[in-house]
Amino acid sequence: MTTNQTEKTEQSRAGLAALTLGAIGVVYGDIGTSPLYTVKEVFGENSGVPLNPENLTGAISVIFWALMLVVTLKYVILILKADNNGEGGGLALTALASEAVRKKPMLKTVLLLIGVFGATLFYGDSVITPAISVLGAMEGLTLITPTLTPYIIPLSIMILIGLFAVQRHGTAVVGKFFGPIIVLWFVTLGMVGVVNIVNAPQILAALNPVHGVQFVLERGWALFAAMGAIVLALTGAEALYADMGHFGKKPIRFAWTFLVFPCLALNYLGQGALLIADPSAIENPFYRSFPETWVIPALCLATMAAIIASQAVISGAYSMSKQAIQLGFLPRMKIHYTSAKESGQIYMPAVNWLLLAGVLLAVLLFQNSSNLAGAYGIAVTLTMLITTVLTYFVIRHSWGLPAWLSVGATIFFILIDVLLVVSCALKLLDGGWFPIVLGLGLFVVMSTWWSGRKLLIQSIQKDGINLCDFLPTLNSEQINRAERTAVYPVADPEKVPMALLHNLKHNQVLHARNIILTVVFHSVPWVGTKDRVKVKALGQNFWQVTVHYGFMNTPNIPDALELTQETGLPISLFETTYFLSRETVVPTAGSGMAKWREQLFSAMSRNAGGVVDFFRLPLNAVVELGTRVQI
Repeated sequence: MTTNQTEKTEQSRAGLAALTLGAIGVVYGDIGTSPLYTVKEVFGENSGVPLNPENLTGAISVIFWALMLVVTLKYVILILKADNNGEGGGLALTALASEAVRKKPMLKTVLLLIGVFGATLFYGDSVITPAISVLGAMEGLTLITPTLTPYIIPLSIMILIGLFAVQRHGTAVVGKFFGPIIVLWFVTLGMVGVVNIVNAPQILAALNPVHGVQFVLERGWALFAAMGAIVLALTGAEALYADMGHFGKKPIRFAWTFLVFPCLALNYLGQGALLIADPSAIENPFYRSFPETWVIPALCLATMAAIIASQAVISGAYSMSKQAIQLGFLPRMKIHYTSAKESGQIYMPAVNWLLLAGVLLAVLLFQNSSNLAGAYGIAVTLTMLITTVLTYFVIRHSWGLPAWLSVGATIFFILIDVLLVVSCALKLLDGGWFPIVLGLGLFVVMSTWWSGRKLLIQSIQKDGINLCDFLPTLNSEQINRAERTAVYPVADPEKVPMALLHNLKHNQVLHARNIILTVVFHSVPWVGTKDRVKVKALGQNFWQVTVHYGFMNTPNIPDALELTQETGLPISLFETTYFLSRETVVPTAGSGMAKWREQLFSAMSRNAGGVVDFFRLPLNAVVELGTRVQI
């Protein structure tokens, strides 16, 4: 091997190590904090599972094999292959599945709406994860002294407010510490698990799936209650796929295989061993796994792990919201870019404070991690089911796998998902309603915005003037020309912009160069610079410029216009004015949406973030002209 080849190999290994460390810190924070409460809930009052050695062995066996089948087989091996140009997550998979059936418009629309509902459930997870993780960690205070019990909720609220308050500073600095802390967390989980296994090695029988099958068959109808608790061990599995674009498949798979899964398995086995030796430890088997002198350090480490787990879903909510905006399912919102190097590191004030309100509501409403566990599982399992359904269309229609293999694999995973969904549905009245109501509310908002935008564009097209008919009517000799460039951003490039008509009517002037600008967001994550801009000359000093972005790109219109130099359309950005049409939506009776939805859309449109901030237009070069549009 040459010196250059050796250096490249070493750099590749160093890059893989860094990405793996980052993946451990961000991707696995959620699933890594599940041992805080899972085993306690499996043998809680609501599960109906008696605490005895046989049930302990069976329950731990089910947890182990659930991690093996659902996380390892489904997500790590199968789902991670379904990347959308390197990106993962609910909306990326939705775009991939809808593209796979693009020749079937009705099916495409159905898959799109199913995927959007799955995305709304992610917000439910983003509310519940911080609440249950921080509460679960702080409940260790009772083992130090019961007198600290009244302080659990106030301290949890303080930690959560602090967590959301620092979001505006970005995660770049804090993120460097996430990986090492979570590595320490997993190593600690594994070590304490080994110590307890040594004291009751008979728990290793749980590695035999026969014990898990026996546990399932012996439960009868009570199986659903038990599985509703066991599913808590799987929460966070969706993060493996959602964060694929940040780290890549290989680091995520490497981290799971060689650190996360072994340490989680050892800890669950260790908690089972502890309960075989000391059934009274069921009050809090996680913290009771540690020697008394280790409880305070374990509490501190668990709190940091819970904060990190919360950070992962909060950052994910920002990314999901940005994708939803650019795919047309949410109105524009203010986005702050917290890193000069990484465009994916963003902060959205509106999303941040709405999430905090939801998290605090969850803490005050449910009071402890056991009550929150009832609300936790249903959002996660429904998301898993939706992921399985969408993946079928990808592997069958995009990958072209044989029908027997595609259908067989899908049915296998759907049976598991349905079992988990039904099990969690039993907790509907015990808290499961919370993420469902939240998800349905967000789905109404997102679908209303999507439908409203379509109606708005149809109304503009119906009442607008065709650009191709308008241009020949212009008499250049009779119209004053300003020696500048005017840019008219529009949704429909075939119609005359209302702002242009207002400018011509009131100011009686046209500009030397007039750009009819349309921004198109595609259902792919990234559009490269070479495909960013398309220019079409229309005559009369008019041009159509179409700017293309993927749903992960960061829109920047001035930067995009600089690319027109290569197409023969030189634009001086210092001599350019942006004329914006601000539509005031007027709900009217007709065949559009229900009146209440049209009013909701009108309110959302009024409060939507400005085009100026979203597209990074220069503040001193923007003129806004209003118009009323009926839908």
